[in-house]
Amino acid sequence: MDLLARITQMFNDSIQAKQQAMNAVAPGIAHAAEAMTRAMLSENKVLSCGNGGSAADAQHFSSEMLNRFEMERPGLPAIALTTDSSTITSIANDYQFEDIFSKQIRALGQPGDILLAISTSGNSANIINAIDAAHDRDMVVVALTGRDGGMISDLLINQDVEIRVPAMSTARVQEIHILIIHCLCDLIDHQLLGQEE
Repeated sequence: MDLLARITQMFNDSIQAKQQAMNAVAPGIAHAAEAMTRAMLSENKVLSCGNGGSAADAQHFSSEMLNRFEMERPGLPAIALTTDSSTITSIANDYQFEDIFSKQIRALGQPGDILLAISTSGNSANIINAIDAAHDRDMVVVALTGRDGGMISDLLINQDVEIRVPAMSTARVQEIHILIIHCLCDLIDHQLLGQEE
């Protein structure tokens, strides 16, 4: 297969994965956006975390909230737990890597806050520990997962939202996760500010 054909195939695979996921993820996106908007209107915040590409997605979400998405508005309260290298490395060194997010959540999380937990496999130990810490702090969890949802699916309780991408390829799951994040940003802005023409 030549390079252009391979590129075309990847675009087609991404389009097909998004079309197949749309009906499965749309209700969860709407529910999560409503929960995040309620939290922000109640002066709560969203803490986000993930590993690797999912860490970048956590940061992407918080930057869209703190700065702006597509509408001009005041910044909204969101913190990516993936960005403070001194904190992350001190926790990993003094305790264990599995605690890098949970210790931050126990320090920063408040009842009514939201944890946006991102894991393509649903099996990341530090994300599982983060969810446990969020529940201990009476936070709502919005989990972005893929494949079969992994162990994270079994941890979620009634108030939580799982948005599971029904794809096996990590790349396709991550591509849909970023679209989900953009949907969340748009819906939060729409609920807070109305539709911009």
